[in-house]
Amino acid sequence: MAREDIQPNPLQSPLGNLERTLIDEFLRLRGIDREALDKLSEAERHTLLAEASSYASSRLTEIESRSHYVHELHGAQDASGHPVK
Repeated sequence: MAREDIQPNPLQSPLGNLERTLIDEFLRLRGIDREALDKLSEAERHTLLAEASSYASSRLTEIESRSHYVHELHGAQDASGHPVK
């Protein structure tokens, strides 16, 4: 299935697209594209996708932590410009 074939689901997680991108990055760094992934055995594919999922999860945690840190540094504000406590 090509990435272009994936239709966004309005109920999915706001970070779902980023998570998929991070999983694709993990696979690409290992020299695996979607076609090569389809040629792997079920066990190999499952193991690789589990590793990719863990990678994506850790990167999302890192991104979220950095975001909170930046908000703390700059003083987070709500939509009206008032400080958020």
